[in-house]
Amino acid sequence: MTVPNPATEPRRFLEHLYLAAVRSALPLHNTAAFLPPPPSGRTIVLGAGKAGGSMAHAVEALWPADAPLEGLVVTRYHHTPPRPEGLKQRIEIVEAAHPVPDSAGLAAAQRILAMAHRATKDDLVLCLISGGGSAVLTLPAEGLSLEEKQGINKALLNSGANIAEMNCVRKHLSRIKGGRLAAACAPARVVTLTISDVPGDDPSIIASGPTVPDASSCADAIAILQRYRIAVPGAIMSLLEQGALETPKPGDATFGGHEVHMIATPQQSLEAAARAARAAGLAAHILSDEIEGESREVGKVHAALARAVALRGQPFARPCVILSGGETTVTVKKQPEGTPRGRGGRAAEFCMGLAQALQGLPNVWALAADTDGIDGTEDNAGAFVAPETLSRGQGLGMKMDRYLDRNDGYGYFRQLDDLVITGPTHTNVNDFRAMLVV
Repeated sequence: MTVPNPATEPRRFLEHLYLAAVRSALPLHNTAAFLPPPPSGRTIVLGAGKAGGSMAHAVEALWPADAPLEGLVVTRYHHTPPRPEGLKQRIEIVEAAHPVPDSAGLAAAQRILAMAHRATKDDLVLCLISGGGSAVLTLPAEGLSLEEKQGINKALLNSGANIAEMNCVRKHLSRIKGGRLAAACAPARVVTLTISDVPGDDPSIIASGPTVPDASSCADAIAILQRYRIAVPGAIMSLLEQGALETPKPGDATFGGHEVHMIATPQQSLEAAARAARAAGLAAHILSDEIEGESREVGKVHAALARAVALRGQPFARPCVILSGGETTVTVKKQPEGTPRGRGGRAAEFCMGLAQALQGLPNVWALAADTDGIDGTEDNAGAFVAPETLSRGQGLGMKMDRYLDRNDGYGYFRQLDDLVITGPTHTNVNDFRAMLVV
């Protein structure tokens, strides 16, 4: 494959780095080393997340053909990859809504929990967990309806809460998250294979940790709900206050003998992108795979760094590529009645903040995208920023401030034809950002 020239094809070059990051996180490349041997009984595969379909295909391809294999995995709508030719289906894959759960996710969670309860001591339960599992695997706590859970989820998504905070609440309002799926599998052995989409790669946060112990508490969940002014039904708040919705904790005998393996991480993907940049003759620097904060503000900080490199050669000499990952947040602003709804996700919002702060600085290009191929709820993975981004927008009568006020990064970059559109990638290791300074 011919590598695009960064000096003459900056956009294609940055897309090349993004695809290198995504390829390194595909399950078929990373699963074999972590598969346990078949048990004396059944092998039951249970899973949830945006990478669930491709993880299931990887297990089917790698599992011994003469060993029993069955199970159920739920993924996001349109995120099931095409089945490889000749690969026999042994694991059922169903789809459900993300980021707000729906009845399909509820039905899948009920079936998965029932399958877990039927496991015996001779069985192996292989759990395939990836980001997005919190939404597609939904089983509200007793006394909480799906509609109420949907409302709480929407409020969390719009609040500016980070992923750890959101998943703390989700775990305590669930009958399957926060280690409860693992508890349901007893006395079977449980092996969890997970793809990280969270800063710090904490398996208790990924998909709200359905198979691992949870160190957070009902009191923590209450504090988060109060901090972001998110209402829950009075009966549920009473159960939280009483500690009746507590999750299994570290040290619980439930998790004895269980294994958890991280098969792909954001850092590994950033390192793959860095190798691709260096192979093209450019220096590559990874800032961090754990960057959090308001997306537009993170964009401004990245712009300040790019400006220092471009104008002063500090802290890095140019030409170079600067990479980062993590999970930023977007606090959705309430709009006046009749104002068109803004469209966009974390990556597009980051790009707006970056472009506004760069103010057309020459010789700096950037791409930000979600590694699952979907930025929020739109059809783009992210967006591309060039030195002429602001001037082209102004030429079309677009004012960046107005688009930021509406959280409408999709609308802004669509008119410039600078959306990055890949379709679902069938993996998910969170945000990817790359700046090219020449």
